[in-house]
Amino acid sequence: MNCENCAYYMYDEEYEDYYCSADIDEDDYSRIMQGHYKGCPFWRNGDEYAVVRHQL
Repeated sequence: MNCENCAYYMYDEEYEDYYCSADIDEDDYSRIMQGHYKGCPFWRNGDEYAVVRHQL
């Protein structure tokens, strides 16, 4: 999955590591890990400038 570009991919300074901040329950998480989806259903573009580039 392409987590690096996701808006839910956050950095935790206390643990010095990245994590997914999406509100995912256990059932959805297990479906994602088992490969039931082609991509993450919670993925959201974190590129703030994508809309601006699209308008140009």
